[in-house]
Amino acid sequence: MMKKLSVLLSLCLLLGLTGCGGTAPSRAEEDGAPSLTTAPEPTPEPTATPEPTATAEAAQSPAPESSEEPAEPQGGKSLVVYFSWSGNTEQVALEIAGQTGAEVFKIEPETPYTTDYDEMLDIAQTEQRESARPAISGELPGLDGVDTVYLGYPNWWGDMPMILYSYLDAADLTGKTVCPFVTSGGSGLSGTVGTIREMEPGATVTEGLSLGSGEAASCGDAVAAWLTEI
Repeated sequence: MMKKLSVLLSLCLLLGLTGCGGTAPSRAEEDGAPSLTTAPEPTPEPTATPEPTATAEAAQSPAPESSEEPAEPQGGKSLVVYFSWSGNTEQVALEIAGQTGAEVFKIEPETPYTTDYDEMLDIAQTEQRESARPAISGELPGLDGVDTVYLGYPNWWGDMPMILYSYLDAADLTGKTVCPFVTSGGSGLSGTVGTIREMEPGATVTEGLSLGSGEAASCGDAVAAWLTEI
């Protein structure tokens, strides 16, 4: 009887130890360390297919060429009238003539100006202070049949050279469209467009084109945009 009781107690003790072993936390769980088997391996994302570049698209679908070109004003001829001392304004004038087919007249002083820059600055300032009207060499071009006059000049001391005043005093631009353009070291048109409107009240004076001296040599795009705008 005692032997059976001893065996029974041994079985109960063995079962109790097995149950306790299933509930005890591991060292990893106590320390808070992540389980190596709980986080699944990330699934690789598919490689994105690159979009076609602008160069490739342009090669596949060439852009249509623009058909917009500056047109000769309807109803009459056009004329480029300009004064240029350094040659910058002349470059723009010839570009305008090339794009419009206009005839060209260069304003030349009867008494040639000096080629010395500093001396020319003094002369220009003196002429402006005295409201001088320097004489123009030769005859002015006729304006019969001319509808549009492109009028070009450098900016001297915030104004047109006084020889431009000589031209505007002598030329009757009534009924014409006057398109001013200027080259400068940074002063732009200043108030010259308003001055032309005051001196030629019977003319239609458009917005002007202003180019820096360094832009004159490659002014084709700027001239084309201005001609389209006006």
